[in-house]
Amino acid sequence: MTSTPRRLAMLIALAMGLSLALAPAVAAHDNDVSDLPARIDLPDGWQPEGIESWGKWLFAGSLANGAIYRANARTGEGQILVPGEVGKVAVGLHLDRWGRLWVAGGPTGQVRVYNARNGNLLQTYQFGPGPFFLNDLDIARNRVVVTDSMNARVGVIKLRSHGRLPDPSTAFFQPLTGDYQHQPGFNANGIAARHGWLVIVQSNTGFLFRLDPRTGVTRRIDTGGYLVTAGDGLDFRGRTLYVVRNQLNTVAVLRVSASSRRARLKGEIHRVFPILDVPTTATTTLGALWVVNARFGTPPGPDVDYWITRLPLTPD
Repeated sequence: MTSTPRRLAMLIALAMGLSLALAPAVAAHDNDVSDLPARIDLPDGWQPEGIESWGKWLFAGSLANGAIYRANARTGEGQILVPGEVGKVAVGLHLDRWGRLWVAGGPTGQVRVYNARNGNLLQTYQFGPGPFFLNDLDIARNRVVVTDSMNARVGVIKLRSHGRLPDPSTAFFQPLTGDYQHQPGFNANGIAARHGWLVIVQSNTGFLFRLDPRTGVTRRIDTGGYLVTAGDGLDFRGRTLYVVRNQLNTVAVLRVSASSRRARLKGEIHRVFPILDVPTTATTTLGALWVVNARFGTPPGPDVDYWITRLPLTPD
């Protein structure tokens, strides 16, 4: 989920070519995370992009083949939950309150839904026509909303009563209107829900927007002049918004107003290689911030190292 043309070309090329329980974070970890691993290795050649958490479990997707890896954030041990398949891509991830893992499929135009306990595929939603890049997704007002980084629109899947999955034929694109202005390059990227609204980041401009999931109307969030260029994954922890700035190896930490119309910078979390190497998305659990390192500056290959990094919740 980067704003560079090189990455856009690479990702388009990809399209061509537990018994698990909702375990709450342990209160002690909010004060002391020293017993948690600082780094969790992913399988060689993984090419991660999205990350999500559920209690002690971390989920990381693969751009290479759409596989999903599940790791224990307490021990660092993990295994492949969803095997990869040729032609599939996993970009942004979201885990809903029914224990389902939603996966944005990038240039394939797919959104796939898995059982987070056993990895079984529950449904596939195919959007069209393209070209498109379905990047990240979240749920607000009973709607799954996925960003399309190549077009001024979002994909929408309206859940049925009690969160039941709808028929794939009901998925549709909704235009973005209001303050959002589409620009050349990589646009709407990360997305996160808060109090019925959605917040999205536009990577190439560094703007944040509040999005009404029912209408597609956007309003630019006043950030006091701070721009989150190269903004990628978003994650809320209360009113604190974490914005991963991939190419800058930085996570911006902002305080968002109750109305989600204003945000002010609290500070930034910086780490240099080898701790961070082009982080893309983040998730908070067990009193820590966890990011995946996509390493877009390193040519992908079957022997390339990839990992998850644990970061503090507070700025440097």
